[in-house]
Amino acid sequence: MSELTWIEISKSALENNIQQLRKIIGKETILCPCVKANAYGHGLIETSKLFLDAGADWLSVNSVYEAGSLRKAGISAPLYILGYVPLDSVQLAIKLNCRLVVYNPDTLKSIAAAANTGNTAKIHLKVETGTNRQGISLNSLKAFAQTAKDLKGIEIEGLSTHFANIEDTTDHSYAELQLKHFEASAASLKKAGINIPLLHCANSAAVILFNKTHFQMVRPGIACYGMWPSPETYDAYTHEIKNGFHLSPALTWKAKIAQVKNIPKGEPIGYGCTYTAEKDTNLAIIPVGYYDGFDRSITHGHVLINGQKAPVRGRVCMNIIMADITGIPGVKAEDEAVLMGRNGDEVITAEDFAAWAGTINYEVTTRINERIPRIIVK
Repeated sequence: MSELTWIEISKSALENNIQQLRKIIGKETILCPCVKANAYGHGLIETSKLFLDAGADWLSVNSVYEAGSLRKAGISAPLYILGYVPLDSVQLAIKLNCRLVVYNPDTLKSIAAAANTGNTAKIHLKVETGTNRQGISLNSLKAFAQTAKDLKGIEIEGLSTHFANIEDTTDHSYAELQLKHFEASAASLKKAGINIPLLHCANSAAVILFNKTHFQMVRPGIACYGMWPSPETYDAYTHEIKNGFHLSPALTWKAKIAQVKNIPKGEPIGYGCTYTAEKDTNLAIIPVGYYDGFDRSITHGHVLINGQKAPVRGRVCMNIIMADITGIPGVKAEDEAVLMGRNGDEVITAEDFAAWAGTINYEVTTRINERIPRIIVK
């Protein structure tokens, strides 16, 4: 391996996660994993192909750029664009045979104009049920849907919404309220003669915890990569369901040690002299830093070297971290350091990393720099 740092993605872990989700939703429900943000840091192209091979039906992305990358890589599966499509990119999105989320009248007009060139556009209306981000208000939905229905070259294929508070709590009353609004929206459209074949609202937590949210399609994200959406989701699952469902984290982050050096007691380590060696210290210099996604706020984290924990010392630099390997014998330059993942009997999870950085597991993996190679392993 000539790289200083790299990501290993476990094929068997990703396969397990897709298969576990499939067991929950059954064969008839469309499984549409979310692969936006470089597949949550796991590698857009590599991971998308593995998901489809493992039994996923569709893929959801955030942008036309991501959709184009998948098409260029030879992926022909249905692509659902979750994010905003600029008006000047609508025609390209349709040409790429993507499903578009629609909630703006101007977007609807642009789709209609592009569809008039001979391309039928499949759209999904997003109704606002309480997250208050992108979406059509409940009061405006019927008129918006009727306008879309009356336009030539447009097929309303789906109706969607997104939960605001289903992950970070064990009180799901707000999610229940959103679900009630969503079901009422679908019913009002049907009553108005607007029948929409695909209803979908379920993210990872909803897929795992509530079968009634599955409808015709689900859009899991974090669970596809083997991570739980939150401790609350895990607790709710283990306390209430207990049906053998299990997730396998797929990502391991490694780096080569660049130097091993001895630091005398009393010497400062790193920028700002924020840490002083409390004793004679053996230090491993690892060529990874906040540019790569190793958060600068981490002051009490560690890495794994030779199956042991090595505390990070001093400030995280742009391209370097320093780890205390005192008491870990035989460490030399170009040995592997594990920044996230398992090494021997020790493991650093994305959740551990998130706790050190004061954030969530989603951010930890998605912020790993895209230029770092993703390598598929067994």
